[in-house]
Amino acid sequence: MDGYKKLQEILSSALQQAGEESGMLLGQELSISLLDSIKTTKTTFFGDLDDSCFVIGVDSREAYPGQFYLIFSLRDAIVLSSTLLGIPPARVKEKQRLSILENDDIDAFSEIGNMINGSFNTVFQGSLPNKVHLKVLVPKKFIPDIDQINEEEPLPDGEYLMFRSKLEMAGQELNHLDILIPVNLGSAFDPPAEKAEIEEPPDEATETEADESGEVIPAEETENASASASAVASDVRLVDSLIILEDDEAERKRLIAAVGFTGYEILGGDLNADIKELFTGRDVRLVLICSKDADERELAVCIKINAIRQDAPPPIIMSAQRWTKTAVLKALKFGARDIIIAPCSDTELAAKIKRSCRFVA
Repeated sequence: MDGYKKLQEILSSALQQAGEESGMLLGQELSISLLDSIKTTKTTFFGDLDDSCFVIGVDSREAYPGQFYLIFSLRDAIVLSSTLLGIPPARVKEKQRLSILENDDIDAFSEIGNMINGSFNTVFQGSLPNKVHLKVLVPKKFIPDIDQINEEEPLPDGEYLMFRSKLEMAGQELNHLDILIPVNLGSAFDPPAEKAEIEEPPDEATETEADESGEVIPAEETENASASASAVASDVRLVDSLIILEDDEAERKRLIAAVGFTGYEILGGDLNADIKELFTGRDVRLVLICSKDADERELAVCIKINAIRQDAPPPIIMSAQRWTKTAVLKALKFGARDIIIAPCSDTELAAKIKRSCRFVA
């Protein structure tokens, strides 16, 4: 497909990160790699579809309003959700054969969708010039020849950019993940190149401006005034910061020293710290929340952070010595981007921070 090179690069990075982070959630190595892209229509795409599928809508907000769609085959959804739930392989095969999807499967698959969306948010926010926030919607199942297609279901009529990627996980035969982006939204993410306009030499009259009294102001003075305004604006720039919340003071100091490589302002506190005060005047790039057990206190901090920064919450890494599968699901549901089983080495911590912040040392 011609054009949309930047969008393809963004999606390639987002899919790669989504595979890595979803694999950590599943406890299995998962890779998602972009293969190809074409222009299509809803009618053509679903007309050629033989297998049942899940459609996950992603709501794009802020400067890039619209929705795009992640489409998994039902069989792949069963494998991924069953892996997360720890269902025995023989039962997974049976569920695939009979296309059985239970309520627990749907909940688990939704958590995988949240993880993928978190990866997409990180990459899109770091790659686009204007503010964007992606919110995942509830997955919808579509069965060809049974579920009806209309103007809005399973997604709106129109022309789409289709990006096909390959899902790969050891010991499993997986198919494709297709991303359908409406052409107008794709063009907003990656505007087509415009022909450069021929610049004409400035007219002498444009070298001066008039103030309110009608007196002509030399262009040099106007430029100086603009420079001063820019200097004032730069003075109020928010400070790039990283917050570490840990009740154990000695461990908190160790972690603060370990993340000094970022160059960010590092703030520390316990789990009862005033989150709103810590965020005031700062561009918080990441929050690390630590405790012995993954319990309700950590989740409450996640909720507070998401309430303060509803439009674009920072990545959250939760660390604990003891995790249960239920605790992991709750942590991801309430906004955690990554999970650490403590204690972890400084090298592992640095790798997770770099991945979550898209930080380049």
